[in-house]
Amino acid sequence: MATAKEAPLAARMRPRTLEEWVGQEHIIGRNTLLGRAIRADKLASLVLHGPPGTGKTTLATVISTATQGVFTQINATSAGVKDIGRAVEDAKAAIALYSRRTILFVDEIHRFNKAQQDALLPYVENGTVVLIGATTENPYFEVNKALVSRSMIFELYPLTKENILVLLKRALADSERGMAFLPVEADDDALNFLADKAGGDARAALNALELAALTTEPQADGRIVIDLEVAAACIQKRTLFFDRDGDNHYDTISAFIKSMRGSDPDAALYYLARMLYAGEDPRFIARRVVICASEDVGNADPHALMVATAAAQAVQFIGMPESQIILSQAVTYISCAPKSNACYVAIGNALADVEKIHIKTIPPHLKKPNVGYKYAHDYPGHYVPQEYLPDELRDKVYYHPSENGVEKKMGEALKRLRPDRNYKT
Repeated sequence: MATAKEAPLAARMRPRTLEEWVGQEHIIGRNTLLGRAIRADKLASLVLHGPPGTGKTTLATVISTATQGVFTQINATSAGVKDIGRAVEDAKAAIALYSRRTILFVDEIHRFNKAQQDALLPYVENGTVVLIGATTENPYFEVNKALVSRSMIFELYPLTKENILVLLKRALADSERGMAFLPVEADDDALNFLADKAGGDARAALNALELAALTTEPQADGRIVIDLEVAAACIQKRTLFFDRDGDNHYDTISAFIKSMRGSDPDAALYYLARMLYAGEDPRFIARRVVICASEDVGNADPHALMVATAAAQAVQFIGMPESQIILSQAVTYISCAPKSNACYVAIGNALADVEKIHIKTIPPHLKKPNVGYKYAHDYPGHYVPQEYLPDELRDKVYYHPSENGVEKKMGEALKRLRPDRNYKT
């Protein structure tokens, strides 16, 4: 096991306290829920999710220094049910002997199988342990729903360029844990390049800085000068190793979705290929395709969601490399399908009204018993004029079908059935 000085720079420079923390102000700022809970030592179970290098494990470590509880850490890639059992028994002993609660940090929690997550659940539920789970995956998909429902979910975002600049400069100036024990200088162009190309990953930037410092020949006066050329070589080596072609994860998925939305199957296929070549999880791609099918195609072609959902299910049990064919089929179908975001807009407007408009009651004829309710199938055409919205929303229109694809016919039918409502086209 590496000693503190032998550890990589990114590990040595991990923040030890909240005061040393940089970034993620949206979840651990002084007036945020999590920030207050940590400072008051009133933590409840939580799951942290976000891309690599955003501070999930570091935040758990910082919490361990701020709490009066016993801190226990296990990694889901190597731990089993027996490890969970030992952690739980130790937690029970800490409560019985010292009246101290145990904070159990489970790194890569999505790696636990169902049996392992089920073994942990009752002890989270009864408070024997306070769980902190960390995952790079979406917990709503990859973590036991019962665990998720008993935990607060916090998403960590990629760090900003400014955040990473602070960390790089701190590492250069720190003589205890950083690089200040060497006569290292980095010019502004080099630091800005590292901060920009790290893609929000502090670990990538710090390790590239360390690589540059340790592999650059000193000048005649003994100084190690890191300029833009040196910085570019070092960050490229890292991103090439981990990401094949150096693509920024978020820029690529954004271009991919926009290409499908923009009905360009060739561009969408290219970005799909880039992600697959770089090792992106095909299940993540499939989930984005499903979302696009509903958000951007919607009822203009209802089959799009069926194709996307079937593809997502197939990817789950087929695996790579064959999943690339399945994804290609779904991506080209959705790219070529007629487009409508009417459903996306409709639910957004309806949710806004739920939040801001107080409804006294659901219309009486829609309640049970069905007094005054007209059963549509008893009438010609299986339709009868009848008010379904509450009085406060009478004649409100949320769904405005587009003029594209199947949705055009849906809109025409609605206008015939409900001529009193103002359906836009």
